[in-house]
Amino acid sequence: MPYGSCEELPAPVRDNLPRHAQEIYRKAFNSAWEQYRDADDRRGEDSREAVAHKVAWAAVKAVYEKNDAGDWVEK
Repeated sequence: MPYGSCEELPAPVRDNLPRHAQEIYRKAFNSAWEQYRDADDRRGEDSREAVAHKVAWAAVKAVYEKNDAGDWVEK
């Protein structure tokens, strides 16, 4: 279930991340969705969707971090 736009992202992503971070999340999720299509390509028992979400959050955290106020800001 790749995301066609940021408006399709889960509410916690849309409601908390700045637009640029949402784009990073969407692109990383969609890429991981394709990359980890086969269960043999995934570690552990995580579903394809769970792996794609983990990859997407890791991609966001490589560029963004939470500040003291709890807002996501660019590093």
